[in-house]
Amino acid sequence: MKKSLPIFAGIAALTSLTSTAAFSQSLDTPWQDDPGFYVGGNYGYLKVDGNDDFDDDNDVLQGIVGYRFSRYFAIEGSAIDFGDYGNDLSSADTDGWTAGVKGILPITNKFAVYAKAGQLWWETDYDVAGVSGNYDDESLFIGAGLSYNITENFLVNAEYTVYDADMDADTFSDDIDDADFDTDLKQASIGLEYRF
Repeated sequence: MKKSLPIFAGIAALTSLTSTAAFSQSLDTPWQDDPGFYVGGNYGYLKVDGNDDFDDDNDVLQGIVGYRFSRYFAIEGSAIDFGDYGNDLSSADTDGWTAGVKGILPITNKFAVYAKAGQLWWETDYDVAGVSGNYDDESLFIGAGLSYNITENFLVNAEYTVYDADMDADTFSDDIDDADFDTDLKQASIGLEYRF
């Protein structure tokens, strides 16, 4: 988790830089109650935990679109590039799409915490012991984060999400024995969100 420290240091730096500009605006900027769409993007650190040393650390990119019903509840979808990961025996490249619900709890007029959960649909191109192929499946995910409201429409987010994506090499190919690499994808990221 050492690689995630620069992410959280960046959040602190970004918050301090934006707070001066935000201070010149009204400190009573409310969280929007009106329904509406929002878009955003996350960049962060991905930890792949698996059996048989099938694990890796790399970057993750995520594009987000959502609809906010109130300041407390939204639905959200995303497209995720989990990147390439693996070792000399087995490697994979995974992309995914999510749909989920998001619960939001404003703490002040600037800060809120949130939690979200839903479904991940993912597709993996893999190479295990020289056997290549493609596999897709679906999994559950759960996450939580913190939002900082720079303006009424523009937010900075920091979040941590776990995807229960069990990718089993025995499922990929009947020719592979004892090459199980069940995995969990753990994402720590920062992002920007714009509310319409």
